[in-house]
Amino acid sequence: MNTDSTISSLLGPAAPELGWVPAPRYLMRRARIRHLMRNLPVGRLLEIGPGAGALSVEFSQKGFQCEALELSVEARELAQTFIRKFRQNIPIHAQPDTGWKSSFDVLCAFEVLEHIENDREALEQWASWLKPDGRLLLSVPAHMKLWNARDEWAGHVRRYERASLQKVFWGAGLEIETFECYGFPLTNLTERISAPIYNRDIYSGGETSDDDRKRNNDRSGIDRSPDLKTYPLLRSIPGKLALQVFAIVQAAFINTDLGSGYIVKAKRR
Repeated sequence: MNTDSTISSLLGPAAPELGWVPAPRYLMRRARIRHLMRNLPVGRLLEIGPGAGALSVEFSQKGFQCEALELSVEARELAQTFIRKFRQNIPIHAQPDTGWKSSFDVLCAFEVLEHIENDREALEQWASWLKPDGRLLLSVPAHMKLWNARDEWAGHVRRYERASLQKVFWGAGLEIETFECYGFPLTNLTERISAPIYNRDIYSGGETSDDDRKRNNDRSGIDRSPDLKTYPLLRSIPGKLALQVFAIVQAAFINTDLGSGYIVKAKRR
C-alpha cells in the first residue's frame, strides 16, 4: 500500500496521490452516515455512485459484502484504484445487473438523486433491489434557496425541500425511519465560500458546452482539486479538533432545516 494513502477514524480513507481527499461537507455527511449505520446488521450492500469509493471501503472493513454501481468511466477507474490501495474486494459495476431484484440488505446513494431527472423512477428501481425490510440510506443537497454555482457545475437538476423528498420516498414504496438535515453551520459556510471558485470554472473560460457540463457531472463526486490545498490543515491537530466540534454542533440541529443537506434512512415497504 502506498504510504500516502491513509485512513483515520475521524477523516476516513484518503489518497492525496490519487487526487482524492475528504472535504469538510463529505466529513459532516460521513459522521451522520456512520451514526445511522451503527446498528445495521452486516449483509450485502450496494453503493450507487460511490465516487472514489471511500465509504465503500469503510463499509467493507466493517464486514459488509460490498458492491458498487458507477456509470462514470472516470469515477469507476479512480474507485477501482482507490479500493485496491486499501486492499478491499469490492466489485464495481458499470451497469445494473438484471438479477439484483430483492438482493441487497442495504443500499446507499449519497449525492446522486439530485442528478437524475426522473428521481421517483430511479428511487423505485433502487427500492426494488432491496430485500423485504432492507434499508436504504440516501443523501441530497437541501433547499433551492441555497442553489449556487457548484450545483450548476456538478450538473444538479435540483436541491430538495423536506416535503418534496418525503413525497418521492413514499411514492417509491419506501417508509422513512430517519430524516436528518445535516451540516449546519459548517457546510452552509463552505458552500458559500466555494461558490465563486465554481462560478469562475463555469463562466470564465471553458466550462460552457454541453459536453463540458456532462464531463463535470461525471467527475463531480471525485474532483477534489480545491480540497487538496486545504487538506493539510484539515488533518492537522487544530483541523481535527474543529471537525469534532462541528460534528457535535451539527448533531444538535439535525431535526431542524438549518443545514444544507438531507440524509434519509428508509426501509422497503
